[in-house]
Amino acid sequence: MVLVDNHAISLEEQIYMQLEEEILSGKLKTGEQLREQALSVRLGASRTPIRGALHRLAEAGLVEMNANRGVTVIGVSQNDLIETYSVRKSLEGLASKLASKNILEQDKNALKECIELAEFYINKKDAEKLREQDTAFHKIIYNASGNKVLCKILTDLHKKIKLYRKLSLSNPDRIEDSVKEHREILNAILSGDGDRADQLTALHIERAMNSIINLKSFANGQE
Repeated sequence: MVLVDNHAISLEEQIYMQLEEEILSGKLKTGEQLREQALSVRLGASRTPIRGALHRLAEAGLVEMNANRGVTVIGVSQNDLIETYSVRKSLEGLASKLASKNILEQDKNALKECIELAEFYINKKDAEKLREQDTAFHKIIYNASGNKVLCKILTDLHKKIKLYRKLSLSNPDRIEDSVKEHREILNAILSGDGDRADQLTALHIERAMNSIINLKSFANGQE
């Protein structure tokens, strides 16, 4: 990480954002110890902003602070996954339903392009680009819902499920199914069938959740 001299973003904020990204992306593993001295050397920062960032990570539920064990990265439990995806299922279903009534022509075209690019990157076996298109598809629907509060909630939630989504899209079969499901959701939105768009979105998220639960790597992490 290269910390920059940016008056708009404090050093503590930069460190927080970096560590949050490393935790949510899976770079920092469940149970891994975060030591201030080691972080200070790695990030080239004093311990004061690092300590502040760690406290904020604890408040966000991403690490646990213990007087004896120090700071530990918190794991992802199956219960956390189920609860998070239950909320996501309801809210994203609502977003798709609203989008079927409020979507603009430019968003329709953007969603079509996302699917076309995703299919292209499947053939190229480019997992990173696929995740980018997956993120773009969902965010376009959030915006197309026309509900700013719902869009903000879902955008924040989408950041928190980054690790889950990475796990879900690590399965080649799931990737192809996911893109097919996106096309079905888009067709429902384009036809103005809000109820079907809602149902298909909920089913899409349920399948994504089940694909994570069934992953051997996820199951091993629960032991």
